[in-house]
Amino acid sequence: MIDQASGSPITIALSKGRILKETLPLLAQAGIEPAENIHTSRKLIFETNQPGVRLIVIRATDVPTYVEYGVADLGVSGKDVLMEHGAQEMYELLDLNIARCRLMTAALKGHVMPEGRMRVATKFVQVARRYYAEKGRQVDIIKLYGGMELAPILDLADCIVDIVDTGGTLRANGLEPLDHIADISTRLVASRAGYKTKAARLQPIVDQLQRAVSQAGKAA
Repeated sequence: MIDQASGSPITIALSKGRILKETLPLLAQAGIEPAENIHTSRKLIFETNQPGVRLIVIRATDVPTYVEYGVADLGVSGKDVLMEHGAQEMYELLDLNIARCRLMTAALKGHVMPEGRMRVATKFVQVARRYYAEKGRQVDIIKLYGGMELAPILDLADCIVDIVDTGGTLRANGLEPLDHIADISTRLVASRAGYKTKAARLQPIVDQLQRAVSQAGKAA
């Protein structure tokens, strides 16, 4: 039992989509379960079986912002989102070891990159800018929100920076992964200021999630 009965509610921000599906079993293993079915409800705020602990379900890209501004005490976010956001004022408390994938560059198979300035399509604008700056390459970043594989096919960009899981979507569209930028998994985060003021209440949740992650790893 997590004793959170006193004080303001502890709010945990969860990312919608694949991360949410893989996070809920870990939370359940840690003793935190929503009072109703998150997958079928239209609500965004959910009470749980733990008094004083509630969940909010938001877009993955918004999780760092809610945590940074103290609206959420803890957040569950992909490392890719944290890299793009910056997240300098956050602690990465725990690697949940779920929703694992890779952040990579990719291009049409056999495409020869220009020697000079090249065009890169991505939704990870800041990550791409830092990556190519470190390599000393001059690039024009074209921000897209989806359908990244179309950009090289239709000659909008020379390459893309995107999340790669199995690589099946790339292959189906005639692309191939090229450079590995980072391994991605899901992290439990807290703001530096918020964690310091609520450490005594947050750490038991972190500890129980740590045990859940360890148990999941042994069972895999």
